Amino acid sequence: MAAKLSTCFLSHGWGSLDCKRSNGRFLAPSHRLLPASCKMRHRNFSSQHKRQQTKKVSPDRRPTNSHFQSNGDEDTEPENALADGVSSLNQGTTPDDEDADVDSHIAIEHINDNPLKHLTVSEEMTPLGINVKSGEQLSSFQLEDLVGMLKNAEKNILLLNQARVRALQDLEKILTEKDALQGEINILEMRLAETNARIKVAAQEKIHVEILEEQLVNLRNELSHRGVTEGSGADMHENWNKAFDGVHSLGKELSLLRTENVSLKDDILALKEELSHVQKTDKRVVMLEKERSFLESALKELEFKLVASQEDVSKLSTLKFECKNLWDRVENLQVLLDRATDQADKAILVLEQNQELRKKVDMLEESLEEANVYKLSSEKMQQYNDLMQKKIKLLEERLDRSDEEILSYVKLYQESIKEFQDTLNNLKEESKRRALNEPVDDMPWDFWSRLLLIIDGWLLEKKISANDAKLLREMVWKRDGRIRDAYLVCKDTNEHEAVAIFLKLTSSPKRSRLHVIHIAAEMAPVAKVGGLGDVVSGLSRALQKKGHLVEIVLPKYDCMQYDRIRDLRVLDMELESYFDGRLFRNKVWVGTVEGLPVYFIEPHHPSKFFWRGTVYGEHDDFRRFSYFSRAALELLLQAGKKPDIIHCHDWQTAFVAPLYWDLYAPKGLNSARICFTCHNFEYQGTAPASEMASCGLDVHHLNRPDRMQDNSAHDRVNPVKGAIVFSNIVTTVSPTYAQEVRTSEGGRGLHSTLNSHSKKFIGILNGIDTDAWDPATDVYLKSQFNANDLQGKAENKEALRKHLGLSYADTRRPLVGCIARLVPQKGIHLIRHAIYRTLELGGQFVLLGSSPVPHIQVEFEGIANHFKGDDHIRLILKYDESLSHSIYAASDMFLIPSMFEPCGLTQMIAMRYGSIPIARKTGGLNDSVFDVDDDTIPLQFRNGYTFLNPDEQGLNGALERAFNHYKTNKESWQKLVKKDMNIDFSWESSALQYEEIYEKSVARARATSLV
Repeated sequence: MAAKLSTCFLSHGWGSLDCKRSNGRFLAPSHRLLPASCKMRHRNFSSQHKRQQTKKVSPDRRPTNSHFQSNGDEDTEPENALADGVSSLNQGTTPDDEDADVDSHIAIEHINDNPLKHLTVSEEMTPLGINVKSGEQLSSFQLEDLVGMLKNAEKNILLLNQARVRALQDLEKILTEKDALQGEINILEMRLAETNARIKVAAQEKIHVEILEEQLVNLRNELSHRGVTEGSGADMHENWNKAFDGVHSLGKELSLLRTENVSLKDDILALKEELSHVQKTDKRVVMLEKERSFLESALKELEFKLVASQEDVSKLSTLKFECKNLWDRVENLQVLLDRATDQADKAILVLEQNQELRKKVDMLEESLEEANVYKLSSEKMQQYNDLMQKKIKLLEERLDRSDEEILSYVKLYQESIKEFQDTLNNLKEESKRRALNEPVDDMPWDFWSRLLLIIDGWLLEKKISANDAKLLREMVWKRDGRIRDAYLVCKDTNEHEAVAIFLKLTSSPKRSRLHVIHIAAEMAPVAKVGGLGDVVSGLSRALQKKGHLVEIVLPKYDCMQYDRIRDLRVLDMELESYFDGRLFRNKVWVGTVEGLPVYFIEPHHPSKFFWRGTVYGEHDDFRRFSYFSRAALELLLQAGKKPDIIHCHDWQTAFVAPLYWDLYAPKGLNSARICFTCHNFEYQGTAPASEMASCGLDVHHLNRPDRMQDNSAHDRVNPVKGAIVFSNIVTTVSPTYAQEVRTSEGGRGLHSTLNSHSKKFIGILNGIDTDAWDPATDVYLKSQFNANDLQGKAENKEALRKHLGLSYADTRRPLVGCIARLVPQKGIHLIRHAIYRTLELGGQFVLLGSSPVPHIQVEFEGIANHFKGDDHIRLILKYDESLSHSIYAASDMFLIPSMFEPCGLTQMIAMRYGSIPIARKTGGLNDSVFDVDDDTIPLQFRNGYTFLNPDEQGLNGALERAFNHYKTNKESWQKLVKKDMNIDFSWESSALQYEEIYEKSVARARATSLV
């Protein structure tokens, strides 16, 4: 993509093309998707002195969309909640400098039979065999080659783009010249036709005159026989002379016409020759088109290779930290080698000069010998010889000095090479030593998560000590090969022997990375209601892939998708937690969900909190989730866990922050920093202050303006406000939404609290699960497709039309899709207007969604009935997972007209499926959709159509521009579709930002504890 938007945005620079050789200069594009390679012009050296060019490489360091910078010296502990200090967001998307030109010399050979015979990849781009699962470790050489390969691929793709665009410009010039020549040919053909007509008329007149001449001769002869009088004969002779003069004048005119006709024929022949040249040029254009198509195919292939290489490089992220020092050393060695190379170059130049001097000396010696033969006794010759001898002596001295310099340069060069080789050998040995300590990758994540749950079960069942459990967890966390081998050895033994074998491993633990525990009300796919479930599972998997230990704690709902949980079992222990002045028992279940270890808490409470057949929407939700928050912390305490980060989400688990600092940190659960993410400030879970006492929190202590007291009602408490005050890190789901909620209009009453704690508040754009949402592997689609083959998208469009009973006669009729909950936040008045406006513009509209608000549901049911028999409008007023995938794949455009949108995932999914978004500029939509007609946005970032004002006029402008683009410029639309499909909206970039703020907060806490 190439690859998020910081990853995902593309840049293309255009220049002219010459079929033989040309020099291209254009702006350097973004890192996600740079194209690659025409054959590079290499530096030529003397045939006697050739040397290989050593290339510098450096680790690929990519910028993120936003950076989290510290504005304070340390995190504020919750005991002083007003001074909480997690650093605020310093947003600065740094686009590539538009003045940073890249000069590239391109040598493009004329292509005959094989258009790609000069489209080569450097030997340094030999693919590396990366097999992470097989356990083979990569040496520093392979990493260096891989990074070099990426750079070469970027350069080569860039050069291919230049060649392709130059071919297009030449083609445009040739077509313009062809049109001009055709116009001239048409004019000359008209003139030729006129001249031919005039010649025909003149020829007819000539024939007529010849007939008159014959008649005149006959008449004259007849008159001479009849004896006409002399006077009448003279008159007749005079008339004959006049007629003859007229015939003569006609003959002259005819000759002029013939002359003009000959010149016109010459012009036509010349134009025909030019036309033949144009036809040859057309053939050349066809050849250029074929060459362009081959170049495009090569470009796509290289882009695939680049994407594959980038995926491989992402797998090496764990090695980058260890390779940093190696790179520094290699760079230092490179500097030494460059210096030695420069010295060798100088030595080569001096040697060449010495060779020339030797040749001159030889010539002088020959001349001297000849002079001695003929003028041995000549005084002048003697003087000349003396002078030449002096010169020869001087030259010899210079030659000797040059030889000494060359020897010194060569010696220095040899010493540098030896030093480089010694250092390289040391690096190899160090790399081998480090390879012995690398984690094993030959087992799936489910294996490690299952092993982790076994160890926790032994701890809770009191079969191993807390210290032993900690050491064993760290070995699992680091994927230590010893614990894997121990598990395989004791797989068929009884539990007592297995525990004994595992305890033998606790003598040499390894240092762990971050331990993150998510406490949430949702997790996809087992308990998903909205975007929260996707965030919890997506972020957890991304952090797990980076080597961090990630665990999730959920309520055990009766309505979960239990078939998506592997190895679900109940632990042989009882967890007691406080509520309503007494202790209640809880069962603890464990299992893995998509490779992640998950704990499910089942309360034994008379109210059956989580056996209601639903996740949310109960009258006692405040009590249900405050109970769960305390039980989750009790589980962590009794399990002896020492997490670095406890991450809670939305108001349902916002109670975790004050419970942690007021009740559980004093009990020993004090290793963690608290991170709170609010996914939508519209929902804050306020309740009467007295309700807070049920979970053990002190109402009088916390119902204060600077703690949990609601800003709008002093007799109510606000869990979201409490989490903002008591957490070390506060995040929301996009940078723009983070700015909007700090205003009185967007903060829903919490803007003053957020501004007071702005130093620890940051917006991080969510990602999507690119494995679940992948048109190339989506099992819900009739035909899979990708950015390089869009035929499947057209087939899905036809299949959806047939399935919904829409007209499919006109394949070019645009289809607008919309998938949304029908609530005011989603701009339902604009969705309603878009249905009618799409029909007026000649398009089709498909809506999928339902409303929890009865009168809105009834209104849209009326619209659906109105269009029930229409061939171009369909409303499906429910949620259908399979149909949602089909709508994403079939739609040409996708409508997201939200009044406010914290993040939004539909626009990202739509672009991944090649559907161009039409979105309002708000929240996360403003951070992910950029208007194609906005000149203030760099070209490589533009990916859709946006409007600012939430009214019908604003929507009409964006919708009409999109329809006009789709109908009038098919090629440009296809390019936009492919660019959107290549944007990287995965969790990789977001996880990097969370990892950064986690580590900074933990580091501050550790530094504070040492003071």
